Parts: sequence; C-alpha cells; structure tokens
Amino acid sequence: MLSGKGEGAADVILVGAGIMSSTLGVILNALEPDWKILILESLDDVSQESSLAWNNAGTGHAALCELNYTPERADGSVDVSKALKINEAFEISKQCWSTLAQRGVIASPEKFIHRVPHHSFVRGEANTSYLRRRFEALKGHHAFDGMQFANTAEEIAEWLPLMMDGREKTEKLAATRMSIGSDVNFGELCRQFIDYLRKQGAEVLLRHKVTGVDREASGWRITAKNLASGGKREFRAPFVFLGAGGGALPLLQKSGIPEGKGYGGFPVGGQWLRCDDPALAERHFAKVYGKAEVGTPPMSVPHLDTRVIDGKRGLLFGPYATFSTKYLRHGSILDMPLSFRPDNMVPMLAAGAQNIPLTQYLIGQVLQSPRQRFQALQAFIPMAKFEDWKLVDAGQRVQVIKKHPKLGGVLEFGTEVVAAGDGSLAALLGASPGASTSISIMLELLARCFPQQISSEKWVTSLQALIPSYGEHLLENRALFDRVRSWTSEILGLRAPLPEIRVPASAGVASSQAS
Repeated sequence: MLSGKGEGAADVILVGAGIMSSTLGVILNALEPDWKILILESLDDVSQESSLAWNNAGTGHAALCELNYTPERADGSVDVSKALKINEAFEISKQCWSTLAQRGVIASPEKFIHRVPHHSFVRGEANTSYLRRRFEALKGHHAFDGMQFANTAEEIAEWLPLMMDGREKTEKLAATRMSIGSDVNFGELCRQFIDYLRKQGAEVLLRHKVTGVDREASGWRITAKNLASGGKREFRAPFVFLGAGGGALPLLQKSGIPEGKGYGGFPVGGQWLRCDDPALAERHFAKVYGKAEVGTPPMSVPHLDTRVIDGKRGLLFGPYATFSTKYLRHGSILDMPLSFRPDNMVPMLAAGAQNIPLTQYLIGQVLQSPRQRFQALQAFIPMAKFEDWKLVDAGQRVQVIKKHPKLGGVLEFGTEVVAAGDGSLAALLGASPGASTSISIMLELLARCFPQQISSEKWVTSLQALIPSYGEHLLENRALFDRVRSWTSEILGLRAPLPEIRVPASAGVASSQAS
C-alpha cells in the first residue's frame, strides 16, 4: 500500500481510540511496520467510551458462565454451538495478547488481565435442571475441561460465600465453576496498545471529531473538526476503519457505501451498582452470571462481578438497562433521530414492531426505584446493605438493526463487520462480546478488506507468529488447544493462585482457599 503525499496523508486512518481501533492498529503494524497509521478521537483521551474499565463488566467472554450463549432447545436439550465458537475466539485473543506481551507491545499484562473464576448461578427447579443439562453438554468438550457443578448450599458456599450468607438452606440452587476465567481491563489494554503505536510512529489526534467521510479516486478523504481550535482539517488514506463504537453507524452512513445501506442502530444504556468497600470485596472473588427472566433480552442477564482495576478489587452488579437516543455516552440525543434514512426506515420500524417486549422491558427498567434495583442485588447477596452500594452509569451500547428479506428488519445482538466492496473502508457495529473476541473480529476484517495480502506468504507467516493456532481449528484439535491454553495462561498470569476468600465466623461458612 502506498500512502498519499503531503500533510494529512496516511496509509490507514482509524476513527475512534478504543479497543477495536487500537487492536487493528497493532495487528496492521505487525504485518506492515512501514504503514503510516493515523488515529482520530473526539474525546480528550483514549478508551473513554465502552472500553473504559468501569463502563463494562470486564468479563473475558469465553462462554464459561454466560447462559445466554447456551439456549435451551424446544426438546429440552441445550445448544452449545455458540458457546464453543465464543470460547475459541477468546482463546485466539489470548494467544495474540501473549505474543504481544512477549514482544513488549503489551508492557504489563498484569495491569490488564487477572485470573477470576467464572460461575453460573441459578435458582428454582426449572433453572437448576437447565444448568445441569448445560453442564452435561459442555463438560465433555476439551474447551470446558475442569468445569464443576454443585447443587447444595454447602458446596456453593465454598465458591461463593458472600452470596450464600443469610440464604435459606432449603432454597433450590445450582452453580457451575470454571476456575480459569478472567477479568479484563480493556481500557488499560487499549492504552498500552496506543502507547506502543505512538512509539512506532503512529499519529494520535485527540479532540478531533470526524464530520466527513468521502470517497476519492485514491481512497478516502476524512474531514475532522478540531474541537480545541474549532478549525477543520482533511486527512487522506487508501484504507479507513470506523471503530468508534456507537458512533460508527453515523459515520458509515456518511460514507455512502452501498454495503452500509439498510443498517440502523438501537441504543441501550446501562447502570451498575458498584461497591468499593475492601471488606466486601475480600468476601467475593468471582464473576457470577445468572439467568435472564423469560421474555427479557440477553442484555438483561444479571451478574455479580469482581473487578480488578488499578490494583484494587471492587464489586459490580447489574446491568440495569436505561434508554437514551445517544449512540455514545458522550454523544448527542440527536444521534438516533438523525440516523433515520430512507434506506433503513423499513428495517428500523420493523425491528421496533417485533421488539415491543424489549421496549416494555426498558420502560420498566427506567421506572424502577432505587429500592427495586437493590432487590435484584439481594437475589444474589441476601445480606447486602443499601448503603454499601452506589448507582453508576455504564457505557452506551448500540445494537445492530439490519434488513431481513421476510421480516423487513431484525434487531441483532453481537458484532458485525460492514465493509466496502473494494475493501477500502470497514465499520464495526454492535456490542458484546466484541472486545473479548476482538482478534477474531479483526481477522475477519483483514480477510474482507485485504484478501490478497492475507493469503500471501508474508502475512500468513506473520499471522502464524502472532497467533500460533492461526489456520487451525482449536475446537477440533485437543492437543493444540491444550498447548496454547497452557502457554497463554503462563504468559498472562492466569495460573496465579487465587486469593483466600475472607468469611466472617458469623456467616457460618468455612473459609476456603479457591483452586
């Protein structure tokens, strides 16, 4: 690839300074060290939207505990296909991160990833039966080796003493445990990536808001407003990535590429209950996912998370859905209204008509009182005290709406790469489990935008060095899977001993050293 001449010219322009743009930048730098990379960010620092640590739960999404990835079929069996796919994608991410750590791209792995066990936790006869069937369906696959199942209060208390304190021992419960789970600070990972890219010569322009995305004969002209001075600048590159989270959709529309026609976005905000009390944090060291109520969307899955941020442990519970027409937490209330176009009007309206229960759910969430929110937490921690927790805002998510030949339009959960036919521009739409599977997403993007290069000996060799399993199927090769998981666990510190969980004598539960 040849960059243009003169001021503002680059080989690659990345719009947005979050985990997705920084990940693509680091991969492209590994493949083509001579390419000039320019990153444009509208805020005054990097990773300030959904990548920011407290704006997300930090779950290293590997489907170890997330029950929405293992739906129940009509015949009562459990479909684990999506869980296996996501698990493989997270293993690919860990491989790439491990290589980058060995190369010094990631200077301090211990600052962004920590070993935190992942648990599923359910209540009631039907849910415990489902969890048993999920466990049976997963335990036979090597990706889920080591999964444990418990359905007595005594067993579960060994794993989750804070959640069992004060609970009726006759309550029907079940839980699973995977001790190899992780907590990830994607904001810290993003900062380390961008620090490295700057050292490699990448230009990072903060407070530059992209206002124009226009095709030219040699590539793309990006117009950005300097929010500090009020002036406008133009930048040019043969390849542009729109990785601005919820802000990617309006920019995709500005590009005018036919592949972007028909796409819309439904914004969903969130809030958490957060606890910074060290004494409580010492009594719970786990990520615990429950089961969404019947008829509620996947985003409503309640979970209680240990977070490890800047060396300090805290607890996070939620999410509680909120609604705003903003596409970014720091966006405008006009984001959604201005995204309506003639080409996406039918998909947007059709998706809205099909998701009336979602609208009702969001209204119910918004109208909840503080005490009602707290009752949801008490289902996880019966002895929780209202004054120990504070309500905080999470990041803004924009779910993908797209055309459907029969339904007119559908609302989808997940991420989607939308690329121009000639591969010169790509946008990433959607949300979870995006950051955890960012490496796999970028490999898909490379295949669509750089088809000749990715099949070349140079890129194949570089990608195999970056991701040892590249070109192989981890789910079909147990020996390779075990080898790379062992290696990444060593490099990323995921074999670190788990801390002792402090249990007061009054809880009536024996103190345990997790394994």
